[in-house]
Amino acid sequence: MSGNSTRIPASSQTVGPFFRIGLEYLIDCAPISGTGPEAMIEIRGHVLDRDGAPVTDAMLEFWSGADARTTPNRNEAAKGIPEGFRRVATDGNGAFSVVIERPAAEPPSDAHFLVLVFARGLLRHLITRVYLGDEAKDGSDAVLLQAPADRRATLIARADEKQAGLYWWDIVLQGTNETVFFAW
Repeated sequence: MSGNSTRIPASSQTVGPFFRIGLEYLIDCAPISGTGPEAMIEIRGHVLDRDGAPVTDAMLEFWSGADARTTPNRNEAAKGIPEGFRRVATDGNGAFSVVIERPAAEPPSDAHFLVLVFARGLLRHLITRVYLGDEAKDGSDAVLLQAPADRRATLIARADEKQAGLYWWDIVLQGTNETVFFAW
C-alpha cells in the first residue's frame, strides 16, 4: 500500500446469528461427571427481546464452578471441554433447555452458573448469573448483592412445583424486565 492510501472504517459485526451446525458437537461431547442422575438438574426458559418476542437464534453457555476441572480418560471427542460446561441454542420459539450437574456453593458465593449470552444484534456477549431459587442461602452472595434489590429476581431460576430438579428462567435482553447483566 502506498503512503497516500485512505483508510475506510469497516462496519461492526454482531456475535450472531448462530446456526445449529457445529453446536451439536459441543452439546453432545460436554462431559458429565461420575455422579448419579440425582445430581443433574434441568433449566428451561426463553430468550426474549425488549418486546417479549422470542430470540430464535441465540446461543447460551452455562459454566459452573467446575469450569477449571478436567477429567482424565474421557473419550477423545470430549477432550478440551471442561466439566460444568454446557452450550445450548434457542429454538424457533426462543426456548432453551439445558441439563447440567447441580452447581456447588463456593464460599463466599451461593451455588450458581455463570451464563454467557450470544445473539444476533449484540456486539459482544452478555454475562449474567443464574441462581437456583430453592437453594437461596442467607443473602450474602456478594455478586447477587451488587444487583439492585428490585432486579435480583431476574437472576433466580424458579423451582418447578411438580418436577424435582427442573427450574424455569427466562432471559430478557432489554426493557422493563431486563435480566441483570454484568460488565466483567
